[in-house]
Amino acid sequence: MKTNKYVEELNNKSAAELNDELVAAKKELFNLRFQNATNQLDNTARITAVRKNIARIQTVINAKQKA
Repeated sequence: MKTNKYVEELNNKSAAELNDELVAAKKELFNLRFQNATNQLDNTARITAVRKNIARIQTVINAKQKA
């Protein structure tokens, strides 16, 4: 249910807002990978969650471009 609400929120955003969110998610993923490499990351499941969110954002962007 949580992901459905997140996808609905993404669908309501404009292309510029989606691009901003995509950039922010990619920066977060970079920081998480860096923390993981230096053994400072406690919750490694967060990396998977951020990767899936990036995929969701890109899916919505592609769907809006095709429409």
